[in-house]
Amino acid sequence: MKHYLLIILLLLSCVVSAQKKTTIHILNADKADYDERLGKDVQRLIGNVVMRQDSTYFYSDSAYLNEKTKFFDGFGNVHIIVNDSINIYSKLLKYNGKTKFAELFHDVVLKDDSTVLKTQYMTYDRVGHLATYPDKGTITRNDKKLVSKKGYYRDDIKVLYFRKDVVGTAPDYKIVSDTLVYDTENEMMYFYGPTNIYNKENTLIGNYGWYNTETEFVYLDRRATLKNKEQSMTADTMYYNKSTGYAKALSNVIVEDTSYKAILKGEYGEMWRNLGKCMMTDNLRAIYYEETDTLFAKADTMYVFFDTLNNEVKRIKAFYNVRFFRNDIQGKCDSMHYVVSDSMIYMREKPVIWADNSQLSGDSINVKIKKEAIENLLMYPNAFVIQEDSISGFNQVKGKQITAFFKENELNNMFNEGNAETIYWLRDDDGSLIGINFSQSSQMDIIIKNRQISNIKYYKNIKETLYPLEQLNDNQEFLDGFSWQEETRPRREEFDF
Repeated sequence: MKHYLLIILLLLSCVVSAQKKTTIHILNADKADYDERLGKDVQRLIGNVVMRQDSTYFYSDSAYLNEKTKFFDGFGNVHIIVNDSINIYSKLLKYNGKTKFAELFHDVVLKDDSTVLKTQYMTYDRVGHLATYPDKGTITRNDKKLVSKKGYYRDDIKVLYFRKDVVGTAPDYKIVSDTLVYDTENEMMYFYGPTNIYNKENTLIGNYGWYNTETEFVYLDRRATLKNKEQSMTADTMYYNKSTGYAKALSNVIVEDTSYKAILKGEYGEMWRNLGKCMMTDNLRAIYYEETDTLFAKADTMYVFFDTLNNEVKRIKAFYNVRFFRNDIQGKCDSMHYVVSDSMIYMREKPVIWADNSQLSGDSINVKIKKEAIENLLMYPNAFVIQEDSISGFNQVKGKQITAFFKENELNNMFNEGNAETIYWLRDDDGSLIGINFSQSSQMDIIIKNRQISNIKYYKNIKETLYPLEQLNDNQEFLDGFSWQEETRPRREEFDF
């Protein structure tokens, strides 16, 4: 509301209800006479003409003054001095002394301290302190330059109003806007239409807001975007400080990185450009468009760390209720850390990964990525792999540390180290159950074929027993710590995007 009142004050002429009529005084003219062709009340003034009304002085090479109507025309080297602070120049002047309203033509220049307005036609209302140009004008102030189709200047409150095709330039930025108000005393620019702000690092796009040109702090509302060549952040509301590189995005936030083919959505985001860090939270969802498939993810909070020189992502951290889904693999944990340089994902706090009919878990899981696929993963300690049997029951592998190796994103083999235990359902070629194998050893090498355990090699302290199904006691077919978590497995439909 404050900003709208500013525009209203700017456009109103502040008409005084009881306007005092004042005389136009002739202070100087090299020659003065009356020209009957112009009328008996019109006086012709020639050479170094100086006139005054109130505290305003009018200079010109020549002039026609109608003393009765208080209307005069000024010709050549027109110069108006308003209250010893405003200087206006032109080649032709038409002035109404009753309304104190001036029209200026040809090479018009208004100067007010460091503010300079240039146009070809301008009106100036002395009562309202309002200068107006209806057809293209240029404003310069110190190192700033603004051009627009239409414009207004209130010299009493030092505010400029620009309308249509507004372009502002400064050494460090460029502004293109539909409507812009510039408060020169406070160095504040207010936007009331589609606006783009360009600088060397990025581009800001918004529809409403303000820009402090001294602190370089920007507020944009009604959908705003901050972007560079490869990354962009869009939100309903955004704050950005160019000098510190800090940005804050609120409501319906979308972050996109075209180089990594990634899109993040949430309700709140922050970026520290100079520190190479950004954060998103509140209903966070992410998509990673791989060549072979699409990865969906969600978490309470995510941090992305990037190189400040080339904007390349270095690390990603996600916290609390982390879940991800791809057609061939799914997972969950409470803490995830991805390091780009070594293509490693570190999952902590009750991590679980599902691959087809296999569930892999441990206190910690380290995942090695190669060419957008899992190469291997390390589970430790308390590693546990559960594989649903092709007909019934569960194959199980347990140990202090298990390394699982993948081929084309399918589990290929596992190496189990330290107190290694297995239970697997041994079947004949026709699928009939031979028995349930219980085994223990120091180490095991487990071969997977057709998504089932096909062979196990044991090393040191080997103990192995095969039981018929009918000889098993209740729950004997489960290793200690068995927990089949299929009901918590991420599903595609929960990743609403």
